[in-house]
Amino acid sequence: MERELFDKPLKIDTRPLWLILIDRSTRYQVFAGLIIACAILFRLTPPEGLSAAGYHALIVFGATIFLWISGLLPIAVTALLSMALLPLLGIMEAKKTYALFGNEAVFFIIGAFILAAAMTGTGLSARLARAMLARFGKTPRSLALTVFLLSAILSFCMSEHAVAAMMFPVVAEISTSLGLERGRNRYAKLLFMAIAWGCIIGGIATFLGGARAPLAVGMLREASGLDYTFFEWTVAAITIVAPLLVIGFLLLLLFFPPDIAGVDEGLRFLNRKRLETGKMGYGEMTVAAVMVVTIVCWMALGKELGLANIAILAMVALFVFRVVSWQTIEEYVNWGIILMYGGSIALATALEKTGAALWIVERGLGAFSPAPLMVIAVISLVSILLTECISHAAVVAILMPIGMSLAKSLGMDLRVMTLAIALPAGLAYCLPMGTPATAIAYASGYLRSKDIIIPGALVMSISWLLFMAAAIFIWPLIGLNI
Repeated sequence: MERELFDKPLKIDTRPLWLILIDRSTRYQVFAGLIIACAILFRLTPPEGLSAAGYHALIVFGATIFLWISGLLPIAVTALLSMALLPLLGIMEAKKTYALFGNEAVFFIIGAFILAAAMTGTGLSARLARAMLARFGKTPRSLALTVFLLSAILSFCMSEHAVAAMMFPVVAEISTSLGLERGRNRYAKLLFMAIAWGCIIGGIATFLGGARAPLAVGMLREASGLDYTFFEWTVAAITIVAPLLVIGFLLLLLFFPPDIAGVDEGLRFLNRKRLETGKMGYGEMTVAAVMVVTIVCWMALGKELGLANIAILAMVALFVFRVVSWQTIEEYVNWGIILMYGGSIALATALEKTGAALWIVERGLGAFSPAPLMVIAVISLVSILLTECISHAAVVAILMPIGMSLAKSLGMDLRVMTLAIALPAGLAYCLPMGTPATAIAYASGYLRSKDIIIPGALVMSISWLLFMAAAIFIWPLIGLNI
């Protein structure tokens, strides 16, 4: 989970319940059992049709999945461990393995994280949030809608986790000023769920909302040389995001109809805060200008100049104009996700180069050849369900090697397969462990588990149906054929 960005970080334990309950000695036993099992498997003869390197890559892959799902090690540490094992076990040369850490996707996300940190550190994002809420939130419904849309729109240009963490204290202050009681007021539940769902839906719209899209595109590039521009990805994703924003808010009103008459006290509080912060300073105006120019360059010149190059130049500009310090960047950037990138891309490349991913696909398909539409339906459904339990980026790292080989064997468009994995991997609504945005909303104390799970299951089903409708009816119009 990415680091919360407000003054008093929430202490949220999103590990699986079984891991929280077992003691340290039991975890040592699990580690020992995993090591012994892997050692035994390494001594066995590779299955027919699979090389020794491919067989060993599969064992490392399986152990990595176990560690990701169980949470026995931090996700970044697990990815780095798998990266170290590839040359140690003779699966891939060390030079090639560690060179993959220099993938363009890694440097793009570093630049994106630093831009988001600048928006938060200078107070620009908080100022924007308060201004929009005070301007458009005149009634209970319009205030909730503004929270929802603002969370989504901010997630277009910065990490959805960072947006949730930034919006949380603003909404918490509004709830307190309105006198909303925990467990009793539906309106408080509506506001905090608006943060979570807004961040989740908006987070899949562009490369900037989370780690999934850059990681998936990086793996696509390594496997095939194909690519997505910033604009192409956004056009494909917005066909799902736009209807989800409408349906999502209507569902929130259905489950949490406002039970207060007005929000005047909350508006007065927001206006006081705006007066206290004063006018925009040099730092905020500079960050805003750099952010606008960067997004325009990504959309218009991303293919020619490279997304990572533009991100790095924007990051340098922030330091040239002295609007951020390296200490601020170190505080806000989630370096663990970046470390996970290198390991995940290396492991996926090893599975593809050794033929292990293709072997899995061939054994999985067996004697039949499923229709491409059925493959997209199944793998997108697996992605959206799996992301309720483990990190979004981990879901992409697990499914992309298999999906790429499956698409090649069936003659499918690899770019469509990338969308089928990466977009659903961002739509986790049901469990606090599914995404930090939901965990942050749940930690407010205003929500119970059923308040999240029941509406979440419904909107997750609708999200998957919208994804399939877009894949069948809309994407072919923009050149993405299944």
